[in-house]
Amino acid sequence: MMIKQSKFHLKDKLVKRIFAQIFLLAFFLNACGAPASAPHTLTVFAAASLADAFTEIGAAFEAANPGVAVTFNFAGSQALRTQIEEGAIADVFASANIKEMDTLVADKFIAQDAPQIFLTNKLIVILPVDNPAAINKLEDLGRPGIKLVLAAEEVPVGKYTRQMLDQMNDSFGSDFKEKVLANVVSNEDNVKQVAAKVQLGEADAGIVYMSDAVAAPDLKTIEIPADLNVVAEYPIAPLIKSVNANFAAQFTAYVLSAEGQAILQKWGFSPVE
Repeated sequence: MMIKQSKFHLKDKLVKRIFAQIFLLAFFLNACGAPASAPHTLTVFAAASLADAFTEIGAAFEAANPGVAVTFNFAGSQALRTQIEEGAIADVFASANIKEMDTLVADKFIAQDAPQIFLTNKLIVILPVDNPAAINKLEDLGRPGIKLVLAAEEVPVGKYTRQMLDQMNDSFGSDFKEKVLANVVSNEDNVKQVAAKVQLGEADAGIVYMSDAVAAPDLKTIEIPADLNVVAEYPIAPLIKSVNANFAAQFTAYVLSAEGQAILQKWGFSPVE
């Protein structure tokens, strides 16, 4: 009987010790501040030209909304629209043109009344700091032998550039656009790649948005007169299937707020007139 009782007491002590260890582990985790739940992740698909401004806006939004982490996918608007159509997870879409937004509205990814124009942008010519081709005026872009980098025609800034060249035919000759396009050595997938090639000295000139020139102050620029320029309008909207609909609406509202607009203007964008 004594042997059996000792075994019973031994087993009882072992069980108590296990429960005590479990209790201490739980207490330790709680004392160390183990999170009760994971933070919300807000995924924003935005035109490449918005990278600098939206990165700053994202940080400000996170500071004002503890527990929300903003992640960005920056690319050409046409590429982002395709990714969304193919099932990529996104909460907000900000496009550099209305066409891509309208397509997503038509395909029921975005509600009809959701898109709002939140800024405008203009085009500018950028040159390497040493300007090896001695480009001093817009007409020089049509000079034989110039190495010019543009965005591809399906990219919003590439489409705007070709519209602008159509307008320049009236000022610089009916074949000016043809001469300029003959100098194109590369058509890039987004505007940041255009700026990068000029910065690296791989081109004599490129055509980008005004905001991209602001983000690359080391480059020289040639401004384009308003009567020859093209104004790009940028729409923004939450996606219908956003899993963070409340925060998606709040982020969109922040971009449209005075604080968000001030950041955008700092990076070279213009307000909606």
